[in-house]
Amino acid sequence: MSNSNEISARTVGKPPLASVVIPAYNAALYIGATLDAVLKQSFSNFEVLVINDGSPDTTALEQALAPYQSKIRYIRQENAGPSGARNAGIRTAVGKYIAFLDSDDVWLPQHLEKQVGTLEANPQLQMVYSNGLLLRGSAPIGVIFENSPQSLPVDLDCLLHERSTVVTSSAVVLREALIRVGMFDEQLRRCEDYDLWLRLVQSGATLSFSRDIQIGHRQSNGLASDWELMRHALIKVYEKHLALGSLDGEQALFVQHKIKTILSTVELRNAKRALLDGDFPKALANVRSAQASAPSRKLGIIRIGLQGFPYGLQALYRLYVRWAQRKHRERSKRALQGAGLKVQLPDGNIRRDPTLL
Repeated sequence: MSNSNEISARTVGKPPLASVVIPAYNAALYIGATLDAVLKQSFSNFEVLVINDGSPDTTALEQALAPYQSKIRYIRQENAGPSGARNAGIRTAVGKYIAFLDSDDVWLPQHLEKQVGTLEANPQLQMVYSNGLLLRGSAPIGVIFENSPQSLPVDLDCLLHERSTVVTSSAVVLREALIRVGMFDEQLRRCEDYDLWLRLVQSGATLSFSRDIQIGHRQSNGLASDWELMRHALIKVYEKHLALGSLDGEQALFVQHKIKTILSTVELRNAKRALLDGDFPKALANVRSAQASAPSRKLGIIRIGLQGFPYGLQALYRLYVRWAQRKHRERSKRALQGAGLKVQLPDGNIRRDPTLL
């Protein structure tokens, strides 16, 4: 693939209605499947932009992209993070709508047709997102909205209270609305999409969603460190909006309480991991830190257990985690069956499933 900054697959003709923006960083493994899913869309009036964000696997990535060279616009830049990569795509795009897609996610064939069709039929809308499957590798393991029912209208309160949760790879947005709010905040490397959705609704943009399963979203590897980094990034977003003064009194109080709750939750998660590892002094220290952020009766009971009978508490907690994993698999199986899929879900593992701790 050429070393030029951009390779354009469209130089003449009518501008496409939609621009698909795909940031790529260590993306060589899945980018082919992602592009295949895009090119199989029932809707065809779109362009595809792949932004190589200073990826360390550039050689492998460009080899994977070579068969698609005539069908994409390829941009290569110094690493700027997901915000910088997506913003480069938005600035370069010529479509009326921006369809976001992560380099390891996939779309079902009618995704663009449904989302662009919804926006075209409802001029008051500036953004739509959809339901989808959770994937581990290529295997479905759950449904995105399985445990997060969505509320309408998708307003600021719904986003703050997480009654509306947007998966970026399902979002199609009016480009003009993105430009108006300043696009993604390039100072944010995580939760940058959540910050953008907050600013969109604050600007007066109208958002909606579809319960139709339209995408496949690959979950991350689930490392506890990644989970904790995301929680701290979320705090950073909340602090940003508090500083902007864009929240009313009740919303500001909620966000302040939410920050304390997140800090407590992080410490409690660390306490649970230490408990499973048998590091009882560390678990006790984490529980005390959690209590300092957000005291609760539950934390008090855990502290007493750690001080009085730590081995018994560990045994009880191991039983609880196994029960929780079993219930989680049952819910996921029902959700997948409701979507018309029959799959064999893998057994859980208390050492590698931090989402249930």
